[in-house]
Amino acid sequence: MNAPTKLAPALRSDPRPASAVSTMVGVAGLAGLLGWAAIACVYGMRGPLAALVGLVACAVPMLAWSLLVDKVHRNPTTGIDWSAPPRPLKDSLDISLAKIAGLWGIWAVIGALYCLARWYWSGPYLFSMYVLGAAAVPMLVFSIPYVIWLDRRLKEPKDGAWHFGQWLIGRGDLADRQELNDFFRAWAVKGFFLAFMISIVPGNWTHAIRTDAAEILASPVSLAFWLIGVMFMIDVVFATVGYALTMKPLDAHIRTANPFAAGWAAALICYPPFLMMNPGGPLDYHPGTAGADGWTHWFEGYPVLLGIWGAALVFLTGVYAWATVAFGFRFSNLTHRGILTHGPYAWTKHPAYVSKNLFWWLSVLPFLAVSGNPVDMVRNTALLAGVTGIYYWRALTEERHLSSDPAYRDYAAWMDRNGPIPRTLAWLRARWDRPADPVAAE
Repeated sequence: MNAPTKLAPALRSDPRPASAVSTMVGVAGLAGLLGWAAIACVYGMRGPLAALVGLVACAVPMLAWSLLVDKVHRNPTTGIDWSAPPRPLKDSLDISLAKIAGLWGIWAVIGALYCLARWYWSGPYLFSMYVLGAAAVPMLVFSIPYVIWLDRRLKEPKDGAWHFGQWLIGRGDLADRQELNDFFRAWAVKGFFLAFMISIVPGNWTHAIRTDAAEILASPVSLAFWLIGVMFMIDVVFATVGYALTMKPLDAHIRTANPFAAGWAAALICYPPFLMMNPGGPLDYHPGTAGADGWTHWFEGYPVLLGIWGAALVFLTGVYAWATVAFGFRFSNLTHRGILTHGPYAWTKHPAYVSKNLFWWLSVLPFLAVSGNPVDMVRNTALLAGVTGIYYWRALTEERHLSSDPAYRDYAAWMDRNGPIPRTLAWLRARWDRPADPVAAE
């Protein structure tokens, strides 16, 4: 009974560093998304347009909370000076025109790459091309007043877009190479991942929005599958909104994109068209197993075990979705958009990677093979271990990138001291490395 009293002063003396995003931002977005999902379920709106409305239903409450309650536009990290009057238009117009040229130029490059890469014109990616094509003209029009308005208020308006614009209009001597590299990396992240996220929004939405309650509740397995689908839908919607809203007035802009080639390699091989874990890929750990839902095969006829296993998988998927919801509208691979310390990030620095990999191990059970061939068992176990190793590699490259920010170093140090998972791993390592007691050995 005395333990909580003893622990409380220690916790107060070592508080968790502040998070760049408040908990209520994600809660507001989740409420909006689930509200729209409930309406869609009632009226059977399972199509792609309803899925796009889901993005809006998620984004608007987060924007409202962030601007009206958290007032993120007042954060010093936005680079906007609200205390001084806007600079005269004549003093910033040349800068704005160069930035608009840079923005339109990088959009043209991304559009050309979409046209050249054939995978963008088949399967789910066709939906992305439709959405981005429909958004192109509004983006071009909106960018003009937005850039002009913003540049009158930014402390340092000459960012990467300005440097690229200078290069495009023939003033390359004014363009800074480092600024250009940062600009290209940031837009490479957004161009690549936004198209992918949009492409998988409709499929995840359709799977989650079901109207037949009897089908969902038919068995613990069907309920688990539906809940897992809902969690993935939430993850995908939040991630898509995050890639779309990289804007300085929201303090959601990309501070830096990962500058390390190893970081890009570790991330890209986890996504199409570079995906190495897809069927037939070099890290495909499914052949010889019962498939992605192998747990239902091996535990068939054991309803209690099916229920327990399904609940564990739902929990892991819930943690995975929670890790994305915690970002609010700042989710993005390979970028620094503020350091998160709340939600599942109070338990481990990489909750999404931990939960995702545990989910794969528990759902596929690669060490069991329907073929009965021990080679299949060993091979698939080794391959999934390799996949887990890739995510560990991703985690290391992300930490290397973020460690340039003192806020992340403070968070990492706090996590090492207080995080349940890091402390458990440290205890296990200490037990493993501790020399044997010579007396006990005798």
